[in-house]
Amino acid sequence: MRVLLSTYGTRGDVEPLVALAVRLRALGAEVRMCAPPDEEFAERLAGVGVRSVQVGLPVRELMRGRTLPSAADLARYRNELVETQFGSFPAAFDGCDVVVAAGLGQVAARSVAEAAGISYVYVSYAAVHLPSPHHAPPPRPGWPEPEETDNRTRWEWDARNVNAQFGEALGRHRAALGLPPVDNVRDHILTDRPWLAADQVLGPWRKAPGLDVVQTGAWTLADERPLPADLARFLEAGSPPVYVGFGSMAPGEGIGGMAVEAIRAQGHRVLVSRGWADLELVDDGDDCFALGEVSHQSLFGKVAAVVHHGGAGTTLTAARAGAPQVVIPLQLSDNPYWAGRVAALGLGAALDARTTTAESLGIALKTALSPETRARAESLSSRLRTDGAEVAARRLVDEPR
Repeated sequence: MRVLLSTYGTRGDVEPLVALAVRLRALGAEVRMCAPPDEEFAERLAGVGVRSVQVGLPVRELMRGRTLPSAADLARYRNELVETQFGSFPAAFDGCDVVVAAGLGQVAARSVAEAAGISYVYVSYAAVHLPSPHHAPPPRPGWPEPEETDNRTRWEWDARNVNAQFGEALGRHRAALGLPPVDNVRDHILTDRPWLAADQVLGPWRKAPGLDVVQTGAWTLADERPLPADLARFLEAGSPPVYVGFGSMAPGEGIGGMAVEAIRAQGHRVLVSRGWADLELVDDGDDCFALGEVSHQSLFGKVAAVVHHGGAGTTLTAARAGAPQVVIPLQLSDNPYWAGRVAALGLGAALDARTTTAESLGIALKTALSPETRARAESLSSRLRTDGAEVAARRLVDEPR
């Protein structure tokens, strides 16, 4: 069996497909993957024996600034990505039996698969990306937000935004492939049977009309890399520190330093993860340690709490470790959703990066560092599954095409 995996985004978008690729290869499948051309993604895929097909611009370049690109620049990037996909996908998909596409940006994947007679599966990493009356659409940078609060109305608005961005290009390319037009670009990409690669306890799907969602559980791999020696010495030298990291995202101006000072005010030591924003320590105090790329699975069980941006992977890893969380999400993608889930499950506290102050951050940390929150986090950790990628791989291999 030959499987093509495709996504475009940061490490949080790529890593779940890496986990699926490893499980598929263990079942004897041949796997290749369309991913951004960032060097770290190519190295990651080569390390697990998966051929990388580079599509689009390097993502790290797009995420370099403290703010996102302008609406006009984002529209241009999206249009260019669609053209690149229709140019690259036919050769990449050639000879494959099934395509698994992750993310709304995979505009061309279903059409190219359809033209080639290849099965197509769409996967989301968070329930909030799938239309439902139970929640509003996630924030989509560069697109206008409606004033209405009704979820159904907001999803209708969302569909119009997607059509406005991608409708003309998709229709033009489908016509060139001899395919009929589509009325609703978003729902065409999602299909009426999308997969949801999220934990059933941490991020459950509530049934909604029009969608037959297959929730497999989150797609992850065990990461047993030992911690660097200097980090291990810092951990052993005192009480458990509080971790601060924003992954591929750049926090709002001053948020990193504010977090460090708020943690110190609670009497805790601090770990600062540099991430793509290249965060630095606010001073050279011996109660702070700056770290690069390390195994969060090895680290999070040794910290007092995790302060982060609300990425799906970070939220899940902290929850599995039983670590309390403070989530400071940007108004971007599924970050606010995971912040809300952390708060709703009593695993910590959620803030809004646009309005976070030293005072509100201090209150959130007190909540997260309380014995009650630690007890809830540790209790929930035992209920989270680790076999989502295996479940998904077996479905792909075993289901008739």
